[in-house]
Amino acid sequence: MAGRIPKNFIDDLISRTDIVDVIDSRVKLRKKGKDYRACCPFHNGSNNSSFSVSSDKQFYHCFNCGVSGNVVSFLMDYDGIEFVDAVEVLAEQLSIEVPREESGHSQPATSYVDRKDLYQLMADITRFYQQQLRTHKHSKKVIDYLKSRGLSGETTKHFQIGYAPDGWDEVRKKFAINKQLEQQLIDAGMLISKDSGGSYDRFRDRLMFPILDRRGRVIGFGGRVFDDTTPKYLNSPETPIFHKGKELYGLYQVKQHEKDVKRILVVEGYMDVVALGQFDIHYAVASLGTATTPDHIQLLFRQTSEVICCFDGDSAGRTAAWRALENALPSIQDGRTLRFMFLPDGEDPDSLVQKEGKAFFEKLVDQAMPLSDFLYQHLLTQVDMRSADSKSKLAQLAIPLLTKLPDSVFRQMMETRLISLLGIEKEGLKKLLPAPTKLEKRPTSKKITPMRLAISLLLQNPQMAYQLDEIPEFKEMQIPGLTLLNSLLEICRDTPHLSTGLLLEHWREQPQEKQLIALATWNNQVQEDKYEQVFFDILDNFLSLHLTQRIEFLKQKSRQGEILTTEETVQLAQLLKEQKQH
Repeated sequence: MAGRIPKNFIDDLISRTDIVDVIDSRVKLRKKGKDYRACCPFHNGSNNSSFSVSSDKQFYHCFNCGVSGNVVSFLMDYDGIEFVDAVEVLAEQLSIEVPREESGHSQPATSYVDRKDLYQLMADITRFYQQQLRTHKHSKKVIDYLKSRGLSGETTKHFQIGYAPDGWDEVRKKFAINKQLEQQLIDAGMLISKDSGGSYDRFRDRLMFPILDRRGRVIGFGGRVFDDTTPKYLNSPETPIFHKGKELYGLYQVKQHEKDVKRILVVEGYMDVVALGQFDIHYAVASLGTATTPDHIQLLFRQTSEVICCFDGDSAGRTAAWRALENALPSIQDGRTLRFMFLPDGEDPDSLVQKEGKAFFEKLVDQAMPLSDFLYQHLLTQVDMRSADSKSKLAQLAIPLLTKLPDSVFRQMMETRLISLLGIEKEGLKKLLPAPTKLEKRPTSKKITPMRLAISLLLQNPQMAYQLDEIPEFKEMQIPGLTLLNSLLEICRDTPHLSTGLLLEHWREQPQEKQLIALATWNNQVQEDKYEQVFFDILDNFLSLHLTQRIEFLKQKSRQGEILTTEETVQLAQLLKEQKQH
């Protein structure tokens, strides 16, 4: 079984990847001086220059929320993936395969190895379900059902739809050829363990909708019955590779169809997404049997600037829409639009587009209600605006919602609208409304010590130590932080063209990681053209300190009546000579 990814491969991969290109493909950057700037994608601030990306350092940093890292860290945080997945994304972009070291029995397999096997199993099961759709004895029933729903073979293939046979152990017989694979199938949610031992298939006699992650890998399934049996939809459980509160059905297909996604329509069911795709509406996604979560909202706004949430027009649909609105408020920044579309009674996107066609359906999408209208419309149904007491109640309902909004022009507009509804002056609202929460800038200065300054300078310009001679005296000295500085120097002296981002990668998940990241972004109050001079002056001072300490040690030994060895006598004479020259 394959093991860990070699460290030198990760270093080479980071060296060959330009962090500016990777981030710019997800967050639009603009040039400012020698660096690039943007509004930080990791917090809801309104400062569109707080997020800085350095091409020289291959490093990003937000001056407000303090988030920092290299290209791997960015992919992990922005795409919501784990370390090895981020490495694979970078490798795919360079069209190179990720090697792995052989792991012996004494070394436990990483969780990633397990996940890799799960991805492969899920891909194999997807093909099995697709094959069953064509060849199973019940395939005519399934195909007739798909035709009755207006789906073509092309659409069925595009969404990789298949059929789970009606037996209790079809997947188990096909794939659980040993105990290890059986356990992996249980881990993947495809089999259910029996109390008495053994297992059985989770999905039986259902139309199967593969759920893909953002890299197009199958991570779970949604299974739909063909009749009124309950549950109508059965979803994969939470697994090591599937977290339904963070995934959206159809998002991969949306991005494959259009790289620059103008808008995304969020619907409730898999069949809604597929039916809309049949009518060339390729910007629909579905939540996976859950309410629209804050993670969903963040994910959507990373793909597009306009999100439309589609719900039934009944009370249950409006309740679900209100939950989505509340979850979305902290993510609403200037330039982001959230709207709400309510369907006629008894209709869902599938039935409506089948009945009325694409043009009619998209006209309803275009007419979707803005967040501001839905919010105040919903609140006004709970108050009688003819009385002062009711206006006070409106303020009590609205103010907690407005405080969730980041400081922005949109928030100011929402406050202005509330002022108009309440019939009060702006100053009156200010007394009721807490000041918008702002992230305080992190301190730009720390107590300056020679060691902290040396490490900061080296992190921010690691190339200045390339081919620097070893300093054996540093291994003899007892100065706090010198062991860490030595470790940094060992990497820097042997690695040409080393960037800040690559140097920090060597300390990922190490105890010193946070400290080093802080020093890499620290305003050390040294001009860049003076970095080398100040850095080497500090090293010289450390050597002078070592010289003084060693001389004092030998003199003290002699003063206490101990006889110096011949070697120590020669060393003392040499050190005194060096001290005089220095």
